[in-house]
Amino acid sequence: MSIRSLRGLQAAMSLALIGLAFPAFAERYVGPGVTTDEIRLGQTMPYSGPLSAYGAIGRAQAAYFRKLNDAGGINGRKIRLISLDDGYTPGKTVEHARRLVEHDDVLMVFSSVGTATNLAVRKYYNVKKIPHVFTAGGDAAWSEPGIYPWTIGWMPSFRKEARLYGMHILQTRPAARIAVLHSNDDYGKEYLAGLKDGLGNRASEMIVATQSFEWADPTVDTQIVSLKASGADTLFTATAGKQASQALRKVGEIGWRPAHYTAVPASSPSAILQPAGLEKAVGMITAYYAKDPSATNLQSDAAVRDYWAWARKYYEGDAADNIAAYGYQVAQAIEHVLRACGEDLSREGIMRAVTNLRDVELPMLLPGVKVNTSRTDYSPIEQFIYMRFDGKEWVPFGPVVSP
Repeated sequence: MSIRSLRGLQAAMSLALIGLAFPAFAERYVGPGVTTDEIRLGQTMPYSGPLSAYGAIGRAQAAYFRKLNDAGGINGRKIRLISLDDGYTPGKTVEHARRLVEHDDVLMVFSSVGTATNLAVRKYYNVKKIPHVFTAGGDAAWSEPGIYPWTIGWMPSFRKEARLYGMHILQTRPAARIAVLHSNDDYGKEYLAGLKDGLGNRASEMIVATQSFEWADPTVDTQIVSLKASGADTLFTATAGKQASQALRKVGEIGWRPAHYTAVPASSPSAILQPAGLEKAVGMITAYYAKDPSATNLQSDAAVRDYWAWARKYYEGDAADNIAAYGYQVAQAIEHVLRACGEDLSREGIMRAVTNLRDVELPMLLPGVKVNTSRTDYSPIEQFIYMRFDGKEWVPFGPVVSP
């Protein structure tokens, strides 16, 4: 071997040893949705349509990734979020899902809003083996790893949440006469089923009236009037968006004063309660697992201070809106997952990280609430704290509970 060849071999060996000793010099992963300097994420959002209030989730997440990118991104890669408006129309969601996968080649789809919309694309994502993660909806369908291993939710299921309301009514108002307003789809039916679970064998006796609505209905006034006429003294509303505001407003207008329980998606003080009149929501009960950035007693909390600092610099919407805070919270979860992947940013690597969360305490979760998943457990959050509205904000009461 010549001296020149020997020196070339020594140089090549030196570079290889540097790569082993210092991974930063090693070849960076490149694959679907990932280049050497970018990670592409996708989602569908109802920026228009009957649930447009929940577009705040996507806007908050885009703003969170701007902050993250300004700080260097994830291991030197910037996040590019492709967030498409489906108007909460399943047909449009299907169209956008195909674009995200077949045209935009995203690494994963995350936090897409809606039960009907996510159900419309769940099979497609699983056939294509696209991570369909942290869906923004509490349907039990997001926790079926044996059938749909590429789809996982984030929040506790609506059925489990509603079970808590049934349990609370049974404990505190055992003679209650309950009226229920729910959407005529999987979202509303899951809540109704959970309420019955919590009431147990007394459900048929205690629920004296139910009324459903379609998301395209102009109002729910007729349903509220009918529910009052049943003689019920307790109301549970499995609503969202404008129907949630309409229901609360109508209850006040007709002088009905039931004990009122509401689904979490209908609990935002600024987006849902305020349009109806905050005074009408006094005493309303819900259950949640995350911090309210507007809560008076949390203004010195480090995570809440960070939230407001982010909002002042990056978010152009109403940061007091719990819907925006939810978006921020899930963006932090996605950041955690991407960092946990390291250089294994394959779609399979994403699912390994998503299904291997162990007692993760994210900044915006309430104390005592932890995230846990496994390959057989697709329910990241299983804990709640009851909340009561005092006319300005939701006030927690009682211990952390699991349905």
